[in-house]
Amino acid sequence: MRHLTPRKLFLIVYDLAMSLIALLLAVLVFYEGTVPVQIFNQIKTSWFVFVILAVVCFRLSGFYTQMWPFARGSQYLVLIAGTTIQLFLTVVTLQILKRSFPLAVYITYWFILTSSVFAIRIFYRFYRTRKQIKRVKKNQKDDRPIRVMIVGAGEAGSQIIVELKTSQSRRIPVLAIDDNPLIQNYENNGVPVLGTRDDIVELAKSYEIDEIIVAIPSASSETQRNILKICHKTNCRVRLLPFFTELSTDQVHLSDVRDIRIDDLLGRDPVVYDMDVVSEFIKDKVVLVTGGGGSIGSELAAQIASFSPKTLILFDICENSVYDLQQELIARYAGALDLVVLIGSVRDAKRLSEVFSRWRPDVVFHAAAHKHVPLMEDSPGEAVKNNVYGTYNTALMAARCGSKRFVLVSTDKAVNPTNVMGATKRLCEIVILTLNQVFPDMSYAAVRFGNVLGSSGSVIPLFERQIKDKRAVTVTHPDVERFFMTIPEASSLVLQAGAYAKGGEIFILDMGNPVRIDDLARDLIRLSGLVPDIDVPIEYIGLRPGEKMKEELFLPNESIDRTEHMKINILSQIDNPELLHSEIENLKRIINDDETGLDSFMSELLSALTSYADDNGGPNCRLPEIPYDASLRAAL
Repeated sequence: MRHLTPRKLFLIVYDLAMSLIALLLAVLVFYEGTVPVQIFNQIKTSWFVFVILAVVCFRLSGFYTQMWPFARGSQYLVLIAGTTIQLFLTVVTLQILKRSFPLAVYITYWFILTSSVFAIRIFYRFYRTRKQIKRVKKNQKDDRPIRVMIVGAGEAGSQIIVELKTSQSRRIPVLAIDDNPLIQNYENNGVPVLGTRDDIVELAKSYEIDEIIVAIPSASSETQRNILKICHKTNCRVRLLPFFTELSTDQVHLSDVRDIRIDDLLGRDPVVYDMDVVSEFIKDKVVLVTGGGGSIGSELAAQIASFSPKTLILFDICENSVYDLQQELIARYAGALDLVVLIGSVRDAKRLSEVFSRWRPDVVFHAAAHKHVPLMEDSPGEAVKNNVYGTYNTALMAARCGSKRFVLVSTDKAVNPTNVMGATKRLCEIVILTLNQVFPDMSYAAVRFGNVLGSSGSVIPLFERQIKDKRAVTVTHPDVERFFMTIPEASSLVLQAGAYAKGGEIFILDMGNPVRIDDLARDLIRLSGLVPDIDVPIEYIGLRPGEKMKEELFLPNESIDRTEHMKINILSQIDNPELLHSEIENLKRIINDDETGLDSFMSELLSALTSYADDNGGPNCRLPEIPYDASLRAAL
């Protein structure tokens, strides 16, 4: 037996001794204290059967591998199973040896043995618990214990309750909450189950609860979100046992419990994607990620690396962020990943030509872009150069250097845009749709989604800084709404959509329900242990230039088609040249920047789009040159 500790040795000796003592007591009880000589001699010649089978059965049943201080009801069933199996084998063996005892002796023996092995383990659990409590009191001196409410009295909640009772923590489980009416008013490991989620606020006040642990890892994210919102109406610290998908095993521990994150309040279920499809898409391919150091680009790169690409190329103008990612991936994969990190701008056609000519990527994820709405209002020319022309440079070079698939990371701000950033991203979509017509051997697609929690330049880091400094949290309007998803969720869905792409699609990710920015700000304040409007004020500053009250993922006259993945849809686009020209004219008015030569560029690009089906169309149709960059002529 591995790791034979003094405690295990004591239990083994005790169990074996009790197997003999139980036999003697059973015989004495049956014969009322006067044991016949024949029976006594039989005991002397058969006692070893009881001992040997006890050793074998108790060991195989797991008597000495259980953590008895933390044991639950199901684990105590192991004791019953072990003693029952031992009795059965003993009876069979003695029958073969023709040394059997009366049936009543066997029954009494089983009862005494089972009771004794139960008793020592329950005593040990009680002793250890008392010892832990004394140690905690000694260490913590006069500190007041932390009174804990457990939300969820199922298997996970039970494990948390047991560990709270036996740990050295000051946390004491006072009561449990569960919506299941069958367990109401019962006890779970000595902790009463007193109500449902609707009773959380009242019970927290009545029982002077300091901390609430939500232990429902199998619940839907929407259920968790609703419960968390109720919990935040109390003044208690709220902590969460995450989804089983985030845990390393099915067993839960107190160490798994964490503080609430803002994404827990979105009510979004964990993303599950088709690993086989994505693996086939990425494995043994040369993959290029532009904007590889950005929020989406870096997470894309991290997820791509896990699917064993032939080579992963990160391309970014910002050296600091991409350097950090490079070091992280090197440490994680320890030489198992062929990683190339290149510095450059998607606006530089010559640099792109060098990169594509040398590495010949099979798959390109284009995440490089200017995305900050107010800043792009003040610098529309830079938005066009980086977003529109940068996309055109990269997408055109991908086709000319033999890439097979190009995936553009787009945004919901491209739908009916009212700002420069949104207009340029819609132009990016039109660019790749045009090139998809011009280069039939190349697959171009775009993936459109909303805001990403915690991305650089987003509202979350701003709010967090304001809360940290105890400054007013600035919200544009109390009714403004945005779609949100997490960075890992967005990136994994982009990968999945890229695997589905056949060419010419605009994929739309299911963003769930929109979130009021005002609610988001208040949730962040509560997560910081503060009270909105009291500890931290909310200040409404009005919509910024180009901002909408509500974003949308597609226009009312457009429709979406489902894919194999429940969170990925395909936009059914309107193929009407007149509407397209009208849209382009509107986009150019929004941008209103003559410096970039956008008018002539888009006119030529639209001409390529509308002429692809003509006799002189296809790959032979004329593609425009970017007017601001003369080096493009030499590079392309």
